[in-house]
Amino acid sequence: MLISEASIVSDEELNEDIIRCLKTLYSTIAGTQPMDRDFGINVSFVGMPAEVIKNQYALEIIEKTEMYEPRVSVSEVTFAMDNDVLIPTIHLEGVVEEDE
Repeated sequence: MLISEASIVSDEELNEDIIRCLKTLYSTIAGTQPMDRDFGINVSFVGMPAEVIKNQYALEIIEKTEMYEPRVSVSEVTFAMDNDVLIPTIHLEGVVEEDE
């Protein structure tokens, strides 16, 4: 079973910097970033049963968002299924405004 690229959803408008940072975080495989091997998403659960993948992926998204993008928090991670591909949607809340 594979995981496709995640969609990012928020009731509040996200600034471009937050979106860019999250897309980079969510599309990087953990262990591949020099100087910060924790950065990115650990995908060691790929190939396991769907329910395990969903739980591990959601946990990884929540923890890594807290660690690397504290301006938002994850309220929910939902999944759709297309053939043998999980399609995650990451729901964000609590967008913190930056001081200008």
